[in-house]
Amino acid sequence: MELLDRVRATTPLVHCLTNSVVTGFTANALLAVGATPAMVDLPGEAGPFASVADAILINLGTPHAAHRDAMLEAVQVARTHGTPWVLDPVAVGILPIRTALADQLRGEHPTAIRGNASEIMALAGAGSGGRGTDATHSVADAQHAARTLAHSTGGVVAVSGPTDFITDGDRDIYLGNGHRFLTTITGGGCALGAVTAAFLAVHDTPLLAVTGAHMVYTIAAQRAADKAHGPGSFQVAFLDELATVTGDAIVAEAIIS
Repeated sequence: MELLDRVRATTPLVHCLTNSVVTGFTANALLAVGATPAMVDLPGEAGPFASVADAILINLGTPHAAHRDAMLEAVQVARTHGTPWVLDPVAVGILPIRTALADQLRGEHPTAIRGNASEIMALAGAGSGGRGTDATHSVADAQHAARTLAHSTGGVVAVSGPTDFITDGDRDIYLGNGHRFLTTITGGGCALGAVTAAFLAVHDTPLLAVTGAHMVYTIAAQRAADKAHGPGSFQVAFLDELATVTGDAIVAEAIIS
């Protein structure tokens, strides 16, 4: 798979403004897939660092006041420099501060948005959110909202679930790979946002980049689950698979329509 080879050959620098619960796992996932992580989230530093990053992740999991200022600073620089960035609207809808921030960031035209069905529906104004970070809607429920959100932002929207749904508003892609163990470890979705940013850094067609990132991530999870005995061993095996899975394996094992 050419996109995976590009990430490993160019080691894109991914600027992660992500939540405090998942920084270690997110950094390790990026390193495993071949990218370089940086967690620069202080106001006054986030903007200058964004100017040298190859891609940016904005994850709203723990949006403290200074963190929110840093996110807005980084996004403004990203737009000035044309740097691709990913919005992960964690737990929006039911929590007012992050929901207001997500609405503001949505207006800054993210290159890609990824989340579960309830988060995507809430961000599109079609629902009130889920149960914390857990979705209370199905991927099928969120498809119309995802297409609407893609049209309004000009970006690609990915809805995670048993079958992932990815759309640019006009073209839809369904991916059937993955494993339930991803929902049993901290950061399973958050790290996907970072890997998506890494793939956006190496390809100028966002729909293909987002799809490629999801294919690599979910197939690595599937392969890791075959070797794991539970969530703990899965996490270790998953990082190993991200580091060693080949492009040929991705092509052979992808369930895509």
